Amino acid sequence: MVYPNFELLDLFGPVEMFGWLANEFELTLVGPTAGPVRSNMGVATVADRAMDEGTAFDILLVPGGWGRTIPVDTDPLLPWLKEAAQNAERVLTVCTGSALLALTGLLDGRKATSNKALFDWVVEKRPEVDWQAEARWASDGKYYTSSGVSAGMDMALGVIAELIGQDKAEEVAQGCEYIWQRDPTHDPFARTHRVQQP
Repeated sequence: MVYPNFELLDLFGPVEMFGWLANEFELTLVGPTAGPVRSNMGVATVADRAMDEGTAFDILLVPGGWGRTIPVDTDPLLPWLKEAAQNAERVLTVCTGSALLALTGLLDGRKATSNKALFDWVVEKRPEVDWQAEARWASDGKYYTSSGVSAGMDMALGVIAELIGQDKAEEVAQGCEYIWQRDPTHDPFARTHRVQQP
């Protein structure tokens, strides 16, 4: 999914990883409306479909944005997100996208993480979540949440490894010339930002 002021790499980093496997994954961008959606960097992308066209997806990817620029108070977005997340087989969030998913209540009691520079802000949005202060990404059931920006690519490769196999994930990382951080607990940015476990 995409929405105004999304973070570019939160979306396109994981999309790049899944996009290398066109025989296994069909990619569709869904936005509040079909058409251009501007990122927080000013560059726009194009949503293929509008949210009111449906909520059935095997994998749902929720990018973040920079803090208060994400639409945490947008009425139409959160009900759609909750329904789409309940319908999906797997739900992936990157950065502050976990705050959006958390506000649906679906992460309550589950392990999740987020961008460490904005971690306290995210935790305040939904303290009922079992927020993990030191995690590159975290998974709990069908929900996968990652730390900031590039961590989404590591998480996406981890999901590819689960679904299709480690060798295929390694092949994608190699093709992208990307150094994959395979360990979801390796999170140097938690120490950089002095994040404390809630």
